[in-house]
Amino acid sequence: MQKWFAWAIASLISIVLGLTPAAVWAAELPIQTDSAPSDVDLSIPAKLDSDAIPSDKINQFVQACVRVVSLIERREGELQAAETDSESLRIQQEIEAEALAIIQAAGLTRQEYVQLLGLANTDAEFGERVAILLQEAGV
Repeated sequence: MQKWFAWAIASLISIVLGLTPAAVWAAELPIQTDSAPSDVDLSIPAKLDSDAIPSDKINQFVQACVRVVSLIERREGELQAAETDSESLRIQQEIEAEALAIIQAAGLTRQEYVQLLGLANTDAEFGERVAILLQEAGV
């Protein structure tokens, strides 16, 4: 996988989503129960099999990924230049809100995006599929 993609994954996880990489890699969708929140999207199987993920979900992920990486690159300098913890936190919250809006506009839930991001980082075959689509998108 390209170096920038690995950087984007690490940046997105640590800056935008506030999760450790282990939490993302271990993330699984919850099993549907009567008490499950109504906003949980169960369109990606609980045990992620990259062959079972619909092409439209992968395309949505790639579109969102391109835009989120662009957002992070655009705001990285501003975040690094923050002079106080409160300013840094404010910028992080703005980035997180904008990233979530991008992800949702692409047709994904935050959880789907995190799972696909983790899968792209841990499943070599799926990661290669995503890298090819990113290259085709001009990234």
